[in-house]
Amino acid sequence: MAKPVSIEVWNPNGKYRVISTKSMPGTRWINLLIQNDCRLEICTEKKTILSVEDIIALIGDKCDGVIGQLTEDWGEELFSALSRAGGKAFSNMAVGYNNVNVDAANKYGVAVGNTPGVLTETTAELAASLSLAAARRIVEADEFMRAGLYDGWLPHLFVGNLLKGQTVGVIGAGRIGSAYARMMVEGFKMNLIYFDLYQSTRLEKFVTGMFLPTYGAFLKANGETPVTWKRASSMDEVLQEADIISLHPVLDKTTYHLVNKERLAKMKKEAILINCSRGPVIDEAALVEHLKENPLFRVGLDVFEDEPYMKPGLAELKNAIVVPHIASASKWTREGMATLAALNVLGKIKGYPVWFDPNRVEPFLNENAQPPAAIPSIVNAKALGLPSSKL
Repeated sequence: MAKPVSIEVWNPNGKYRVISTKSMPGTRWINLLIQNDCRLEICTEKKTILSVEDIIALIGDKCDGVIGQLTEDWGEELFSALSRAGGKAFSNMAVGYNNVNVDAANKYGVAVGNTPGVLTETTAELAASLSLAAARRIVEADEFMRAGLYDGWLPHLFVGNLLKGQTVGVIGAGRIGSAYARMMVEGFKMNLIYFDLYQSTRLEKFVTGMFLPTYGAFLKANGETPVTWKRASSMDEVLQEADIISLHPVLDKTTYHLVNKERLAKMKKEAILINCSRGPVIDEAALVEHLKENPLFRVGLDVFEDEPYMKPGLAELKNAIVVPHIASASKWTREGMATLAALNVLGKIKGYPVWFDPNRVEPFLNENAQPPAAIPSIVNAKALGLPSSKL
């Protein structure tokens, strides 16, 4: 028998029983569930990551839906337990769902929600922050000051890289990759080279395109050298030419260890590599060796191959900046993610159709109005034959 898990209960007499495996930011998501006759149980167990057994104990004998986290293993066992309890809805509080066996969810008829459309700018901002921090060695300098080692200004003290006029490379020019590219081009006047299977015409036009006003035209009008863009024919071309490379691909079997020992060797000796996408796109063990062998090469990582762990040696390297998966950690974004995840579960319980565009989430996040009678985002909607909203 599963060990009981501690919970906090809201609206105990609600008709629908919804579980949240973690406390989430904000209160709007709680209020929306309560207002729609849900009994909400929030897990308060003092564990960072719940086990499958913990979540089965939470689900119990009757459960209409679960809001979960990307650190949890949602496979056959959990979807089977949720289905037995009468549940038909699960939502990650995340845009990614690599922790979810969607085939198992389909087998048990469980809709799988995620929260895209609310993380774009926040994630791009962190990638830009890591880029600047790595280029100017900010973390190293901060540690130096706190250790009381600063005796006075020196010509060679923490010399880093100037961004202006250098080339920023983007692997994967989707919404987040393009937002990051715009920040680096406009904020630091960097030239752009990108690789994507699909042409990003909006990004190209932003830099130097045909339609005014473009950023290139703005610079030229002010007597400055216009920035340039280039769509690379291969990823290797980006790695060879760019001074800073930021990774923004999806994670699948084609992008696992996309950056490996051979590709690291193709990069400039003083290049900077940024990853705020998925940890396994980099061979982390190979990266550690490359950083050791190339002390002028720097990296900024928000995600790791075997989270929450880092490969041995990474934490000791001064040319690595490592942060704990905080790309989406702005108040507005995290509260929005919680709201969208709750509305995914609530919408399925209520029998609502699926919203026509999961990236256009503003109507769901407007705190001054009731959200649309639709489910924000279901990744397996087609497989389950769920209707789409035409609102």
